[in-house]
Amino acid sequence: MVPALRAIYRAKDAEAGMKALEDFETSYWGQRYPAITQSWRRNWQHVVPFFAFPESVRRIIYTTNAIEALNSKLRRAVRTRGHFPSDDAAMKLLYLALNHAAEEWKRPPREWFEAKTQFAVVFGERFVSQ
Repeated sequence: MVPALRAIYRAKDAEAGMKALEDFETSYWGQRYPAITQSWRRNWQHVVPFFAFPESVRRIIYTTNAIEALNSKLRRAVRTRGHFPSDDAAMKLLYLALNHAAEEWKRPPREWFEAKTQFAVVFGERFVSQ
């Protein structure tokens, strides 16, 4: 299903995205899960501004690799510990895992520099570059 949905958010503009959504709707996955298409259509007005950005910026917006990697580290830390005597002990372990993960973040993805420029142009003073 993911490759079928990928055609929607990787489309070059809103019209191509709508065409990809219509293609998805008539595909096997669209027929099997009509709620997905309904959700996209209900929220299309929120999706259209996304297509104003260049593809590299959109990739930063929709990519969840960093989030998934962090979630994986947290799950691994909890799984290896097994059980906790208190909620405070669990919070301390997660805090330490987050601090250890933060040490590994040396530089942002290469697309981030172009994305920062685009965000500064579009959002002006609302976007504060670090």
